[in-house]
Amino acid sequence: MEQLTNKEEEVMQTLWQLEKAFVKEVLAAMPGENHYNTVSTIVRNLEEKGYVSHQAFGKTHQYFPVVSKAEYTKKFMNQATKRYFDNSYKSMVSFFAKEEKISAEELREILSIIEKEN
Repeated sequence: MEQLTNKEEEVMQTLWQLEKAFVKEVLAAMPGENHYNTVSTIVRNLEEKGYVSHQAFGKTHQYFPVVSKAEYTKKFMNQATKRYFDNSYKSMVSFFAKEEKISAEELREILSIIEKEN
């Protein structure tokens, strides 16, 4: 599974939300100004990469994700942890705490979740 560009991720986020959609529906659901041809090209690229598939309705195609958001998130969070935090989730959480992106209360909630699952 190869990493997606920012624009590809934006389209995938929209498809994950919609679950299945025609290009015009993806376009309508995306934030900002986007062009039909651009979104159509991105969707076809995502299909070539194996992230989406389609069902044909005459000359139009309805697209749907074949890679779940959870699968994609897991794969690339693992890669980011390896690449930027020496494969240490502790270092990753420490980074966010130091950057004040996560509060002490949120850390306590995370600990509670971990303790419940063990």
